[in-house]
Amino acid sequence: MSTNQLDKKSQAWSALFSEPMSDLVKRYTASVFFDKRLWRADIQGSLAHAEMLNAQGLISAEDLASIQKGMAQITSEIEAGQFEWKLDLEDVHLNIEARLTTLVGDAGKRLHTGRSRNDQVATDVRLWLRGEVDELGVLLTELQKALVDVAEQNADTILPGFTHLQVAQPVAFGHHLLAYVEMFARDAERLVDLRKRINRLPLGSAALAGTSYPLDRERVARTLGFEAVSQNSLDAVSDRDFAIEFTAAAALLMVHISRLSEELILWMSQSFGFIDLADRFCTGSSIMPQKKNPDVPELARGKTGRVVGHLMGLITLMKGQPLAYNKDNQEDKEPLFDTVDTLKDTLRIFAEMAAGITVKPEAMERAAKKGYATATDLADYLVKKGLPFRDAHEVVAHAVKDAIAAGVDLSELSLDQLKAYNPAIEQDVFEVLSLRGSLNARNLLGGTAPAQVRAQVARHRARLGSRP
Repeated sequence: MSTNQLDKKSQAWSALFSEPMSDLVKRYTASVFFDKRLWRADIQGSLAHAEMLNAQGLISAEDLASIQKGMAQITSEIEAGQFEWKLDLEDVHLNIEARLTTLVGDAGKRLHTGRSRNDQVATDVRLWLRGEVDELGVLLTELQKALVDVAEQNADTILPGFTHLQVAQPVAFGHHLLAYVEMFARDAERLVDLRKRINRLPLGSAALAGTSYPLDRERVARTLGFEAVSQNSLDAVSDRDFAIEFTAAAALLMVHISRLSEELILWMSQSFGFIDLADRFCTGSSIMPQKKNPDVPELARGKTGRVVGHLMGLITLMKGQPLAYNKDNQEDKEPLFDTVDTLKDTLRIFAEMAAGITVKPEAMERAAKKGYATATDLADYLVKKGLPFRDAHEVVAHAVKDAIAAGVDLSELSLDQLKAYNPAIEQDVFEVLSLRGSLNARNLLGGTAPAQVRAQVARHRARLGSRP
């Protein structure tokens, strides 16, 4: 049998049709040149299916051995870059099946007993995505560890905290970075949670109605490490909720990356001058020799839109589909693949970049002093002296207004000047008005006091399994 004849026979529907598919339609409908990355999952799923078919008496031990031997050779060919991916065979599944049949004959044809490409691809994508989720969890851990390290080094470093991008209150720079650790920890939790819904076996649902063969789906699930078996064949072959849910989690993760990116970009600018990024994460200008541009965080900020777009694309892909499988679902793979690739690259580079942040504490402290960051502390001081908070707020507003007019910080006003606003003010007010005093005063769970920052660092290290 010629290769062309074999390729034609691999198209199970070919006998029904009176003319071949046009080359244009082949190119339009083929997915092999992007879904070939599923090859390892496809072989893994096929081997588990074959082993079950043999255990159920549906194929012989000789057929199983031939399939196993053929799949081992195909694995070697693909790993060596020697496998010929053919457009005529449409997708990863038919390419592998055709090669298997070439290698082992009828045993390769029997492999498809009791399954359809519909449940086969649903299984392959879940197997592949499950592995990617596990790898992303590791990368998220590395990013968190890098941020925790920098946070510990800067538990005492004073940073102006902002609301509305206006100086609000002093915070520890370490405390600020740990806010992102909290975000990324939630992202990791989401991945762990959604993995449970990815890890359900569709195989055995066949095209849409199940199969008349006595398959042992639970056996296949155990072999492949699935936690559960799908309970409705129609849903199993058409469900892409798991892909949408993953992309939603990925989009939120990238939003967190984008928020961090925005701050790194601001902090590195001359207007702030709070940090510097290592040269290897930046570029220069083709015309302005003084420029050092934070290209990595800028590009990550842009790639966030790319991932959010993939989420919108997948939701739109599914919104009008009737049950069960439709060819539309072929369009799930490219956005899913690109989302995974974008996340992996971004997390790797951000872990390395975060570890190399150079902090400029003097610039941070100068900026905190400019914004009357301890005004709330003065109001709290007056409340502790017996003044209602709203009255204290009004008193301090007048003091800030006068300090702005004089061009001085609240801490630079004399005791007599401060007493003029309220006679209850005493010498101890200057400790309250200091940036360091403000920081230390917030020594409660979740607060920014250095002692609390160090306690949170210890908690994160225990959670992440990292050592100081």
